[in-house]
Amino acid sequence: MTLIAHEKSTLVPFSLRDAPSLIERAWPTAKISAETQKERKAGSGQTLTGLGSYWKGRKPLILTRACVLAALMPATDDLERDVEIFEKLMGMADETFGRRFVGGPSAFAKLFPQYAETVATGKDFEWKTDVRDGHDQAFAAQKLLARIEDDIPDWVKRDLKRLAERQYPHGDPKEFVAALPNDWALFVEEKHRRWIWRDDITEQERELRITRAFMTLPYAERLEKVKRPEELAEDELLAGVWDEVNAHLGTTACSISDLVEQLGIMRFGRRPKLADTFSGSGSIPFEAARMGCDAYASDLNPVACMLTWGAFNIVGAAPAEHERMHKRQVSVMAEIDREITAMGIEHDEDGNRAKVFLYCLETKCPRTGWMVPLAPSWIVSKQRNVIVRLVPDHANKRYDFEMSSGVSEDEMAEANEGTVRNGRLFHPMLDDDLGISMKEIRGDFKDEDGNNANALRLWEKHDFMPGPDDIWQERLYAIQWMDASDIKKGKAIPRTWFAVPTQADLEREELVKDVVLKNLSTWQAAGLVPDMEIEPGYNTSQPIRERGWTHWHHMFNPRHLLINATVAKYLNSYPEGALIALNFHNQNASLCRWATGATREALANVFSNQALNTLLNYGARGYDGVAAFLDVPNNKPVAFTGHVLNQAAKDFSEPVDIFVTDPPYADAVQYDEITEFFIAWLRKNPPAPFSEWIWDSRRNLAIKGEGQSFKTAMIDAYGAMTEHMSENGLQIVQFTHQDAKTWSDMAQIFWGAGLQVVQDWYVSTETITGLKLGGYVQGTHMIVLRKRQGEQSGYQDEIVHEIRDEVERQIRDMIGLNDQMDAARGENIFNDADLQMAGYAAALRVLTAYTKIDGKDMTQEALRPRKKGEKTLVDELTEFAVQTANEFLVPDGLERELWLELNGAERFYLKMMDIEEAGEAKLDQFQNFAKAFRVGDYDDLMASKTPNNAKLKTAKGLGRGAMAEGVQFGRDSIVRLALRGVWRVGKGDEVEEVLEELREFIPDYLRKRDTLSQLVAYVAAKRGRTDPEEASAARILGTAIQTERI
Repeated sequence: MTLIAHEKSTLVPFSLRDAPSLIERAWPTAKISAETQKERKAGSGQTLTGLGSYWKGRKPLILTRACVLAALMPATDDLERDVEIFEKLMGMADETFGRRFVGGPSAFAKLFPQYAETVATGKDFEWKTDVRDGHDQAFAAQKLLARIEDDIPDWVKRDLKRLAERQYPHGDPKEFVAALPNDWALFVEEKHRRWIWRDDITEQERELRITRAFMTLPYAERLEKVKRPEELAEDELLAGVWDEVNAHLGTTACSISDLVEQLGIMRFGRRPKLADTFSGSGSIPFEAARMGCDAYASDLNPVACMLTWGAFNIVGAAPAEHERMHKRQVSVMAEIDREITAMGIEHDEDGNRAKVFLYCLETKCPRTGWMVPLAPSWIVSKQRNVIVRLVPDHANKRYDFEMSSGVSEDEMAEANEGTVRNGRLFHPMLDDDLGISMKEIRGDFKDEDGNNANALRLWEKHDFMPGPDDIWQERLYAIQWMDASDIKKGKAIPRTWFAVPTQADLEREELVKDVVLKNLSTWQAAGLVPDMEIEPGYNTSQPIRERGWTHWHHMFNPRHLLINATVAKYLNSYPEGALIALNFHNQNASLCRWATGATREALANVFSNQALNTLLNYGARGYDGVAAFLDVPNNKPVAFTGHVLNQAAKDFSEPVDIFVTDPPYADAVQYDEITEFFIAWLRKNPPAPFSEWIWDSRRNLAIKGEGQSFKTAMIDAYGAMTEHMSENGLQIVQFTHQDAKTWSDMAQIFWGAGLQVVQDWYVSTETITGLKLGGYVQGTHMIVLRKRQGEQSGYQDEIVHEIRDEVERQIRDMIGLNDQMDAARGENIFNDADLQMAGYAAALRVLTAYTKIDGKDMTQEALRPRKKGEKTLVDELTEFAVQTANEFLVPDGLERELWLELNGAERFYLKMMDIEEAGEAKLDQFQNFAKAFRVGDYDDLMASKTPNNAKLKTAKGLGRGAMAEGVQFGRDSIVRLALRGVWRVGKGDEVEEVLEELREFIPDYLRKRDTLSQLVAYVAAKRGRTDPEEASAARILGTAIQTERI
């Protein structure tokens, strides 16, 4: 039944003004983490990636949706029911999995063979082929007919009579089986065919039965088989939930946007206003707008603003407007294609069209005088075993190229050894096994100030290719062609092949250079090609240093410039076109690496790794190979218009109810630098509304780095947000750093901004890549804050007790809710990381409530520069809170009294055993718990540190190693000694000898025997699934300890 919402006047404005938000009390982080990871793994299939994959820092949309919804929903006295309603609205409740599974019956049967026949049938029946002459069948039919003749339908009698007469029956064998369920086997045989949905159950019943099958799997495993919530239409995903939702929340909604508006009215007196003042590519405000919030996005960077505008107005456009944009792009793409085709630069004499051109650097060998093409590998295609060989041209002291396809694996291996290996040059005419250092060729030296320098010529503004005397020259060495006949037939994927360039191909290259030479200055004046200088910086100095490039257009060779300028000419005049053109430039530059693998070969984009890495060999796309990037991405309409502001976070002045931000951190990606690559292309003539923004380098204004300047800028930014936030508003800060010093800085930032922490959740959001090394973890802290009310003073010794009480209260509440949910649904709402983070949350919640501690004004203290090596009051109290929280993280199977006696390394090992046994261990958990238990180096305890398969060493893996004295997990550790005992029993040592060693190594053995027995029993329980042999050895040792006579 479809609900019709009542008039909004039935709602009571501000009725939830003082009600705590659900996100302050309970939040199902385990499910949210799993959903977040699923969205991350979608890669290019994520909703906003089509606008520009170069912005890697997008937060998953499901995470924003969870934040917004839980910020608006009230926390009632029935938290368990609150969470159930939240999960229904998120599409995470059990009953939604029947809808989220969109595979066919065969896919379901493969996933759940034991449940296949509850919803589908894969059986068919046929009359046995020998019924006509089989004596047994005829005789059996006579007997059966005589026995049950009065009880069966007439058509069955007729078939039996024909069978008795050794004639072929006329009826349907399937109906014959149904009529004679116990007597059909002699006459009918069962055949298997493809699965089809059963037609004797309703679609609703089928959905219910599919849901029951999915409920047998752990939540994370379910997600591998289903669609993401955002991939389903909302009315389909949330069918049937609105009666329960409205009854619980006192609303009259029949859509998420209705609900968001109504909860906003009840809490803030209006549709909720949400802002992100570090909006980046706009994923947070986009999802908020899609849900029905009045969303504001602000960022200092115009490229970030442009991407956010695209999220609102292209991806989020109304369907009719999106279709109009699509048709326009298709028309423009055709015009560009006609113009490039008319140039005669991509087709050969037979009409074949180039898809990819491969280029390499070339340099003169200082020892031999030969011109040598440079590449780390001469493999062109791993799929087809295509390689390029260097053929010496002795007359000209250079190399020609020769291509071979279908070569042997030995030849592939030889080709993989390019002319540049480990920074040294090698080539056939060089008789030197050590090669020549590329630094020598480049002419590296130290200048008079001691800085690194080299002999490369710095390119000038008018340059677009190497000068004749430059150290680095460039050369075309291969082309991937598309078949002319397939193109003419309109095949979507024409046949392709690789070839070395012919003389005609090289003449076309010269034609391209002539066109660029004649038009470059005109294009630059018109803003179709950059003329902006590269400002040195952390990332931007690299191309200057390694290539001599001084202007942004130097990162494009002549072919790139011609194609990209042609695209810009057609697209730069209207906003969606200009945005799409920038993504095009990211796909077609001299920083695009040719990536050939076993399953895929293509050019990577410039920012595939968020840097400006120069390459020895690279590619240029033919227009047909890159035209697909010119269409608009898929449509996901927003429910309410979003606003884009190009300004610094400290200048934000709109009245807002909820801020959700992902601020910059100390060593994060330098977007302020690398996005100048795009600013250079659009800065002269950006179309409206982009023309209202500042299109220039503003890196000096960006919040970045660390230390006092970073902290001061962040206080200014969050102070502005606090000033313009509703009195009962919320801020949610997504914090992805684990360094203790940065945590302390964040606390001081919140102090200085007038904010108080009220909660902290931990969600697994990130994958381990180059972006998340060093101090970064795989997860994100979701820190929930409110305005600090009034002034409060306190003393450190009092606050210590308050923190301990707060940690204990929060963890007990969380464990209690876990127990309730486990009893009701067989699953926890919080994971161990949440319980661990309760220490941080409690400490920050208590500390940020005070304006003065020990007489110090904490707002002023927040602005004070930190001395080198200084351990602040915040550091000490936060550390104390985390240690307090750790006292409650007792694994199942151990007593709390024993737990409190253990050192950090012992707690770490036993806790991670518990997590491993549950099948949930990932590297970020090892990192976080090592930090929490103060275990600085845990490498000796690890068998693997693979991100998604991290694992401890078993007792066998530890063996006799790591038994040093005076270390936490050495000879003085009872946990380590217990594991050593298990190892010795497992390898066949006499149990009595093992006990003797334990009695010798463990001081006061009699008093500690019960502890040892409990630890060995714990090992037996936790290794039962993952290492049965070790579990067996532990049980043997445990029995011996319990029965030994002293």
